[in-house]
Amino acid sequence: MIVPAEKDLRAVLARFAQARIEHDVRPTGRTSRALEDATYTLCVMTGARTAEQALLAADALLEQYREGCASVSREDEALAA
Repeated sequence: MIVPAEKDLRAVLARFAQARIEHDVRPTGRTSRALEDATYTLCVMTGARTAEQALLAADALLEQYREGCASVSREDEALAA
């Protein structure tokens, strides 16, 4: 699986969340299509088959990004010392 860039993953997560909220508040054909599209994109991006699996995979990827940033910061601190 190709790992998505962090900003792209965050953008798709935000789009999914917005679509989910809009559909839950006032479901219409438009909100249903928007939610389906956002869910599909999130699933493709994470290599998952369901929204639940995609959200879990996205959480894991975000944790990897955080760990990567933390290790870079520690390396920078060591170089500065």
